[in-house]
Amino acid sequence: MLGRFEPRWLAVLLCAMALLRAFATRERIWLFAAAGTALLALWATAFNASLPLKLYPALVNAAMLLLFGLSLRFPPSAVERLARLQEPDLPPEAVAYTRRVTQMWCGFFILNGGIAVITALWSSERVWALYNGLIAYVLMGTLFAGEWLVRERVKARRHG
Repeated sequence: MLGRFEPRWLAVLLCAMALLRAFATRERIWLFAAAGTALLALWATAFNASLPLKLYPALVNAAMLLLFGLSLRFPPSAVERLARLQEPDLPPEAVAYTRRVTQMWCGFFILNGGIAVITALWSSERVWALYNGLIAYVLMGTLFAGEWLVRERVKARRHG
């Protein structure tokens, strides 16, 4: 897509989508992410450059790292909040487990964001698109699935 459209037009679209998400969720983290997106869009628009657009996945990973990381500092953790939507009365061992899972996601966001930066700065657009448009999502899905399998085993041991 970067090769078919001028970066400045993609930047405007990306900025609009980030602002919509920020206002729809009304969470401060997404307002900061939208501000970061606006800065990248301004850079892309002013210089009609694709690099700022290629840095967007790194920005999203940084926002997710901040969201999950701050939840470790100011509990409940991000994963605990999600878990309590299905099971409001989590036992203490489940709270500890959700904290470890939140830490694992923080590690993922660091690694994934780092690779996103590397592909943006030092690889071809094809490699960047392959990693950020496919491989990163496969890794994320694998992490989700693996954690779900572990969680089911932990639950079975607790109940069995």
